[in-house]
Order: sequence, then structure tokens, then C-alpha cells
Amino acid sequence: MRNSFPAGGFGANNIDGLWQAVDELRSRFEKRSGSRAGRGEVRAAVLALLAERPMHGYQIIHEIEERSGGSWKPSAGSVYPTLQLLTDEGLISVEESNGRKIYSLTETGREEAAGGDASAPWESTGPASGAGFAALPKAGVELAQAAAQVGRTGSSKQVQEAVTVLDEARRRLYSILAQD
Repeated sequence: MRNSFPAGGFGANNIDGLWQAVDELRSRFEKRSGSRAGRGEVRAAVLALLAERPMHGYQIIHEIEERSGGSWKPSAGSVYPTLQLLTDEGLISVEESNGRKIYSLTETGREEAAGGDASAPWESTGPASGAGFAALPKAGVELAQAAAQVGRTGSSKQVQEAVTVLDEARRRLYSILAQD
């Protein structure tokens, strides 16, 4: 983002460039709801959830989204075929209740769930995990929106002050990465 802002500030002629920068920032940080999971993660997530209690498909999707802090919401197009596959493999059984299919683990399914990885897919230990990570994109977009507002309505002095603040924020963010 270092050279995303125009050198001459955000006068009337440069406001389109500012909005373009805001849109670029937003697209980089937007929550990727329903983003693709790694191979086998939907399967592992379904088995982990059903090891806790029987659920219907929508509950499974909702639980994965909730437990991942909103960073992963598998689509029905990935969950329901996985449920069918697990049923075909004899790992889960299906019962009708109030017009809904309720899925639960079979004994073989319990063994499979217990023998899988120690952690569920949403318990990733990578740098993008944790509730703090979900707050970062929102804060970045809100910062860009505030900068856009200053660019639209601020005086040239206010715009220059905003540029100084943004430059300092960028330096401080990089200093965070430089820490051990």
C-alpha cells in the first residue's frame, strides 16, 4: 500500500484514485465467506462436530462458521456431498426428524473421528487464526473509509495531516512484523 496514495494529496482531481485505493484495500481484506477449505477439511470438520452430538446440515455449516470466528463457512455444496459420502462409507447414519435429516456417527464413525487429527480444522495454529485476525480486516477497511472521508471533505491541511498519520500507521504496522 506504500505507493497507493497520490503524491499530491487528495484534491478534487485525485478523489477517484482514493476510492480506487479504498476498494483495493477492501477487496484484499473482505471476509471470504464460504472460501474453499483444504483437502479433507470439510470431512474432518463434519466428523469432529458429529462426535459431539447429532446435527442437521445447516447446524454443521453454522457451527463451522462460528467456531472458525467467521473465517470459514463451507457451502452447502461441499457439506451435503460430504455427508452423503460419509453415509455411503458407513461412518454416519441419517434419521428423519421434523422433516430434517439428522446425522450422527456410527460406531465406525466414532473410531474414525477419534483416530483423526488431534485438532479440528477450525483450531488451526497458523498466523491467520484467532479472534484477533478477524478484527484486522475490519479495522483496515474502517481506516481506509476514514481516509476517504478526509480526502472528500477535508481541507488541504487536513489531508496532509491524514497522510502523515497513515504513513506513521504503516511504519508501526511493519515494526510489529519486525518484532520477535
